[in-house]
Amino acid sequence: MPPIPPPIRETKAWKELSPETAEKAIETVKSALPFLTPGTPIVHRTPHGLHVDVPVMYLSFAVDRLHYNPETGSPLPKGLPGAYSGEIDPAEVRDKAGEILKELRVLGAAEFRAENCWVVPVAWKSFIVLHVRVSADGNEIVPDYGLTEEVHRHGG
Repeated sequence: MPPIPPPIRETKAWKELSPETAEKAIETVKSALPFLTPGTPIVHRTPHGLHVDVPVMYLSFAVDRLHYNPETGSPLPKGLPGAYSGEIDPAEVRDKAGEILKELRVLGAAEFRAENCWVVPVAWKSFIVLHVRVSADGNEIVPDYGLTEEVHRHGG
């Protein structure tokens, strides 16, 4: 008997999308904000210097990474990872990131992605600093499993 190929994910959920499900996704992220915590900073050594990411944790899963500028003690906007020289104090970075997380606000729009989930932008002041993924029905936070694995590899 020939092998049976695995099924292809249906796009039925895409056909059921509406502004109401996007609003639900936005509200889900707003409800999750008080539960976001900073993980152990991940410092990457690059040819240009050190790059500092702070995993943003929801319960025990990472949902996104906050690009952090240790020179200013503030986050960088998405798409602008920095490179720095000098010493990085992970405890200080984590403490400052905790303060930053308290200042976040959810923007009132969502993007739908091909991986069958909403992406809700989260801002600090005028920077978009996080993209939080939410299930297509708008009910559940979708973890960043790759980042969660990276957090565990770095002892977080």
